[in-house]
Amino acid sequence: QLQLVESGGGLVQPGGSLRLSCAASGFDLNYYAIGWFRQAPGKEREGVACISSSGGTTNYADSVKGRFTISKVNAKNTVYLQMNSLSPEDTGIYYCARITACLYSLQLEVNYWGQGTQVTVSS
Repeated sequence: QLQLVESGGGLVQPGGSLRLSCAASGFDLNYYAIGWFRQAPGKEREGVACISSSGGTTNYADSVKGRFTISKVNAKNTVYLQMNSLSPEDTGIYYCARITACLYSLQLEVNYWGQGTQVTVSS
C-alpha cells in the first residue's frame, strides 16, 4: 500500500536543529516529487519545501530559505528535511506528501499525505 511516514519531530530550543525523515513505500521515489508542509496552531497548512522526482530541482518558502534543506536518498526511498536556526515561528505539525510537481510558488498539488510529526521550538 502507498504510505508516507514522517519521523524526527520533537522539542528543540530556539537556534537548534532537527532533521525530519519521510519514508515512502508502495511507490518509487524516482518517479514522484515530494513536498514538506507545516501547519502552525490557528493557521492554514503551507508548503515549506519540495524536491523534484530527479532531485534536480528544490524550492523553498521565503520564510525557511537558507535555514532548511530538502534532500532525498532514492536507495532508501526516503526524503529528509534538515532544519537549522529554528525559531518559535517554526512550531507546528510537519507533513510530507506526494505531489504532482515541485513548483517555485510552493502552491503544491498534493495527491497523498503522510500523517505528520510535531515540531515544537521553545525555550
